[in-house]
Amino acid sequence: MPPHCDTRDGPVVKAAIKALETENLNYVLIWIPEESEDELRRIFEKTLLVRRAGADAEEVADDWFFENTIRLHRAGEGAPYTGMKPAGLNEGPVVPIAEKAIDTGDPTDLIACIKKTVEDDLNDRFSHVMETKGYDIDDVSAGRRYIEAFIGWVVYSHHLYQYIADAHVHGEEIAKNTGCSHH
Repeated sequence: MPPHCDTRDGPVVKAAIKALETENLNYVLIWIPEESEDELRRIFEKTLLVRRAGADAEEVADDWFFENTIRLHRAGEGAPYTGMKPAGLNEGPVVPIAEKAIDTGDPTDLIACIKKTVEDDLNDRFSHVMETKGYDIDDVSAGRRYIEAFIGWVVYSHHLYQYIADAHVHGEEIAKNTGCSHH
């Protein structure tokens, strides 16, 4: 997940809030690996008990539940737990658009955003290659700048393609059709 999964207003905490409101842990179990389910279930039960002791106890218990849920979620991703981050952090332009696509059932805006970003970046990198390509053969320094741009362009393109072609989400391969032909 993008960095907002460990924020106070991120999807993990939102699911945890829903679990507390409904006293149904299933809202948040989907965010953690199966092997952590028993641990979170014990934490949830204790949280529900402590919440009954008053507003201050509820606040402390809720934060404890949120932090443990984030910790277990992050562990499931193989990522370190670095604490619950405050709400309102900037997760960049893509996360809200991607989440909106899920809410609306329409990925058009996200696809356009990603396509534009990739297209602009590739065009900038390609322009740099082309600007350095016409170097004077007796200017070795300029030739090296061209080779650096050339390698940067080719390697970046390869890595971008490879990332998409080999895409994995939490270990599960995504069905893909890149449209690229191999010669």
